[in-house]
Amino acid sequence: MKKKEWVYREALYTTMELKEKKLTQFSLAQKLKISLSTVNNALRPLVKMGAVDATRMGFRVTDEEKLAAYWASIRNLEKDIKYQTRVDAPVSDIEKSMPSDVIYTAYSGYKFKFGDVPADYSEVYVYSGEEALEEIKARFPETEGPANLFILRTDSNLTALSTGNIAPLCQLYVDLWNLREWYAKDFLKALERRFGW
Repeated sequence: MKKKEWVYREALYTTMELKEKKLTQFSLAQKLKISLSTVNNALRPLVKMGAVDATRMGFRVTDEEKLAAYWASIRNLEKDIKYQTRVDAPVSDIEKSMPSDVIYTAYSGYKFKFGDVPADYSEVYVYSGEEALEEIKARFPETEGPANLFILRTDSNLTALSTGNIAPLCQLYVDLWNLREWYAKDFLKALERRFGW
């Protein structure tokens, strides 16, 4: 994931989950350990499209939906896949067999966050660090066939924002938006209803 995407995730997380609308470029740069120019460059297209109002003293998210849609449109989920394999087991068994320090996203993340699913699904997407990845490879060795287990590269900022091994809502949204399966749209619509979009 690119550093500018960290900015989008942090801005959405702060406004959607913490309910704080005002942020400062400087505090974001410090928190994410990135340059102030990276934050300002990330905000530039959001200001142009009216998703963010920026001043010299800070910025305010004015349209969460527009910001999320923009982030989703530039997200390249496939680049973050570190490992994928076919597991001949029900998704619930795959999920139960994950190491304790993974972060669930997409379908599994939605299920664990809300306790229901808008459609059946057959793929599991998780974020993982290097240690857990080796454990996952041992539990789920590479096999032929269409992959249904996808391990994504995590970052320390995602780990800090995740609660109960579930990615933040904004991350669930952009990850679901980038999936090809037909039922991803059902999950997206259900998530948008929960957001009031």
